[in-house]
Amino acid sequence: MKKNVKIRIAYISTYVLFLVVSLILGYNPGKEITFNFISFLIYMLKILPCAFILIGLFEVWVKKEVIEKHLGEESGIRGYAWVILLAGTIAGGLLVAFPIAYSLYNKGAKLSIVFTYIGAAAICRIPMTLYEASFMGVKFTAIRLLVSLPLVIITSILLGNYLTKRNYKMAEGK
Repeated sequence: MKKNVKIRIAYISTYVLFLVVSLILGYNPGKEITFNFISFLIYMLKILPCAFILIGLFEVWVKKEVIEKHLGEESGIRGYAWVILLAGTIAGGLLVAFPIAYSLYNKGAKLSIVFTYIGAAAICRIPMTLYEASFMGVKFTAIRLLVSLPLVIITSILLGNYLTKRNYKMAEGK
């Protein structure tokens, strides 16, 4: 076994042991950590299988030419608008957004548009925005979106151009 694998197994074993001992001894911080871990695990088991099925369907059904046309090098400002709309509709947060971003990149989306998609997925998902508006107010939410979306786009363009000039290529999966 590799040393790195042994270290990971040791960390995981220590964590599980801590959770079990906390439950047995009634250590409240450990019990809360256990509860949060289990609730997060259940949430992930509900969301991720459906999300990965949809990502798989996206891989199969959406042709590379469509992505290149609407999100590729010649897409212009419309490409940014498309990915913001796409990012607003995802469920599952960035756990789902990253695999979709990888798929978009592999299908020929411009690097800056992929970065915009990730940023927009983090800040303007429709359910999150509605929840925020109900608590913070529509004015606050509108100002936050009007300030943050242009900053995400500008940053994405700068980062995309920088990496493109350096001939960046995404690493292939193992």
